[in-house]
Amino acid sequence: MHRTRTGKPLALTARDLEIFKTLCRYRFLRSTYLHAFVGGESEKRFKERLGDLFHEGYLDRPAEQWRCADARFSPVVHELGKGGHDALLRTEGGLPDAITWLGDGVHRQFEHAHMICAVLASIELAARGRSDIRFISWPEILAKAPESTRQAERPFLMPSGRGAVVPDAIFGLEYRAKDRRTYRFFALEADRGTMPVSRRNVAGTSFGGKLDAYSEIVRNRIHKAHLGIPNLLVLAVTTSEQRVAAMLECVQEGEAVFLFKAAGALLSSWDGLLTGPWQRAGQPPLRIGEPS
Repeated sequence: MHRTRTGKPLALTARDLEIFKTLCRYRFLRSTYLHAFVGGESEKRFKERLGDLFHEGYLDRPAEQWRCADARFSPVVHELGKGGHDALLRTEGGLPDAITWLGDGVHRQFEHAHMICAVLASIELAARGRSDIRFISWPEILAKAPESTRQAERPFLMPSGRGAVVPDAIFGLEYRAKDRRTYRFFALEADRGTMPVSRRNVAGTSFGGKLDAYSEIVRNRIHKAHLGIPNLLVLAVTTSEQRVAAMLECVQEGEAVFLFKAAGALLSSWDGLLTGPWQRAGQPPLRIGEPS
């Protein structure tokens, strides 16, 4: 929980640099996720190495995580420290492109930001284990977007008559079957239950209001005009089945672009988000790991 420098020089390895690059892409990740991304035969030794990198200033451990009741029994969340940042600047490739667009400053909603990272990283890790699926990150999507979007200050802000929406994340999946390629693109909304699902006062913010804005974006194909992507599904990940049921009531029956799943506060396994069923209103569940 507290940094204690030893003063001994720490020789950085290629795997250390991969850890730093991963935390550039996903700002907050638990040790289990980092181990899954960069590998290593011994998870125990890997965690010890993370400890060395933390104590010498290459990694940080966000203090917000210690507020959780089960913090001491959960894998530690890490983010890139100044030492790791400076080490990457000295490498030939420098800092990599980000995959989430969480800011560099102190994030006021750590739990929400960590949930975004965990969900997106879970789907990428699950896709890495499949030869028939490729994960498409948001920098790749942005690189093929219209020039006006690429030059915009907030390129992922999508306008609608019900208010502009900035997804918690944007990504895609490429499905490979022999010589055939199909694609789905997704807007992620990570919900921790802090926002009302619906409000009597329409002027207030609610998750249902956000879904209404997405419905207009998809119906008017604003995603195509703004990002150049042919389709858009909205993944709503929340904390409980009760919350999922409340969200489903906000969606018109048969509106198939909205997918819902309860993932819990701690995502300890990444396969379920890709291979497990996502609930839809008035439609059979959909598994995003299976092509349409």
